[in-house]
Amino acid sequence: MNSRTEPAEAEGEPETPARPSLIRELLLVAGLFLVYKLGRQLATGHTADAFRNARHVWHLERSVHLPHETAVQSALLHGDTLVHLANTYYATVHFPATLAFLVWLYLRRPAHYVWARRVLAVLTTAALVLPFTFPLAPPRMLTGTGLVDTARLYGPSVYGPPSSDHLSNQFAAMPSLHFGWALMVAIGLMAATRSRWRGLWLLHPLVTLLVIVGTANHYWLDAVVATAMLGLALAVVPAPRRTASTAGRGSGLPKPREAVVLAGAGR
Repeated sequence: MNSRTEPAEAEGEPETPARPSLIRELLLVAGLFLVYKLGRQLATGHTADAFRNARHVWHLERSVHLPHETAVQSALLHGDTLVHLANTYYATVHFPATLAFLVWLYLRRPAHYVWARRVLAVLTTAALVLPFTFPLAPPRMLTGTGLVDTARLYGPSVYGPPSSDHLSNQFAAMPSLHFGWALMVAIGLMAATRSRWRGLWLLHPLVTLLVIVGTANHYWLDAVVATAMLGLALAVVPAPRRTASTAGRGSGLPKPREAVVLAGAGR
């Protein structure tokens, strides 16, 4: 009786999905960032509505007993260094961190990259609707709250006077895409890796939340709404399937061996 071994044919989708065209992805990601910037500019105006809505949000937070934004800002104002770091984080981490996240996924986890890019596109597009229907002045512009504009006082600041700032719409505080994108970065990295320490990626949205509130650029509810929108985006965009190579990578477990078929045995 002769016996020989043959590797079983791979079934299902390949372990390493095809990487999307680089040129197409560069255009798509650039378009995503342009939608973010230009979409907010189109929603300018409605200053009176923005301040009226800001008062409503402020009183709603107090009525539901959310933590007071001034408590976070007071902690930052204990030293010039800490508040300066918070302003720098707000000004410099948002876009580069998201771009680095997408680049890493594109190079190392193509299937997760396509998923994350689609989720971010859905979230960003949906978030641009609110400034048209619910313009909102940030808490740093409200009087009588005890909050100050830390970026203007301590620097660095990414905003100029609202009347002359043509690069951004400062009355589009809700939802906070700073927080929404940061939370997606953490979720995406946790889904794409299998390290036992991957939960530490949640520090990014946590620090972002404290920064956007402490610098008085956003209310707590801005982050709550961003979280809800991200949840909807994750619900409508199918997640990538988990492959054998992804499951074994970084988990400390050996990769499953190839199935072996004994041909000719028992004949």
